[in-house]
Amino acid sequence: MSLEAIIINRIRTQGPISFHDFMEMALYYPGLGYYTSGKQRIGKNGDYYTSPLLSGLFATMIARQLEEMWCRLGETDFTVLEYGAGNGALCRGILDHLQQTSPLYEKLTYLIMERNGSPNAWQQPLHGEKVKCCSNAAGIPAFNGCILSNELIDNFPVHKVVMEDELMEVFVDYNGHGFVELLWPAQDQLKAYFTEQQVLLPKGYCTEINMRAIEWMNDISGLLNTGFVLTMDYGFAADELYSLKRSAGTIICYHKHAVGTYPYVHIGEQDITTHVNFSALYHSGLKAGLRCLGFSDQASFLHGLGVVNELRSIEQHETYLPAYRDQLLEVYRSLINMSKKIKVLIQYKNVGHPALAGMQFAAGFV
Repeated sequence: MSLEAIIINRIRTQGPISFHDFMEMALYYPGLGYYTSGKQRIGKNGDYYTSPLLSGLFATMIARQLEEMWCRLGETDFTVLEYGAGNGALCRGILDHLQQTSPLYEKLTYLIMERNGSPNAWQQPLHGEKVKCCSNAAGIPAFNGCILSNELIDNFPVHKVVMEDELMEVFVDYNGHGFVELLWPAQDQLKAYFTEQQVLLPKGYCTEINMRAIEWMNDISGLLNTGFVLTMDYGFAADELYSLKRSAGTIICYHKHAVGTYPYVHIGEQDITTHVNFSALYHSGLKAGLRCLGFSDQASFLHGLGVVNELRSIEQHETYLPAYRDQLLEVYRSLINMSKKIKVLIQYKNVGHPALAGMQFAAGFV
């Protein structure tokens, strides 16, 4: 039975489901969801690209930031916990760079958290025993290090809401010809989400609420004894996210490198994403004991870490044909152009008042 048929059958037997539950099934239904079917999703033969695939420069810069964090913690044993490693490009690039250049490599334990619980083929031989995969946090003791995620939170299932005379939540029904959306009064916790952030939505405004992101903040704070949280994703602070120009919401779907906004087709075969509310991460992080070190767009973050000097170093130490040099520059431009759309949030716990190179161009956080 197809995933679409399974969702239709659930609606027929149980009644309309929330958009949150629809998105949960479309992305994570065992064996059939977008992220659980085992099919290639990233790269030329997938549906989209991520920063680690555009250029090895990205992983090199992240490795450089991790090394600086390690120095801030006294150069002792250091654990990186990466959530949602995808095809492993970022993990592999980080470890390759550190193995060649840094004593951190010997002090490092690299953990990968994969929701589907089944290690991908690349994980077993990846730097031997240096990398370990787990499906949940059970059994992981509190550690010193960094919790890392790249384009993770934008794939958490969200509640879709519309402001009418009161806040309404979107539910999904099936009328025999296709999926249709219904509006039911929103739960108190969804109303409280906007009240706590002092967000007032005008009538007719449609958007999303990512409650899972707040839960995730609480979870990861409990795992971190001393160290940092490095979050990279598409999104904005609340004042920009809920501006009038986004009154139709931020749902974006990716299928074979085509971009759309309709989630009710290619179910299980297309990615469904929404922009991250970084203000919610900031405030929920504070409540969970995570202080904010800085908030920046990813392009500024990479420049703070010296990506231009790294590019020049590659050119100086290698002999390239002019055509290859042009290709290298084009890849760099593509990485920076993508990075202008991605935000970086660094939080910390029990580290005093650290300063990090990646946040030297950070803007103020509202």
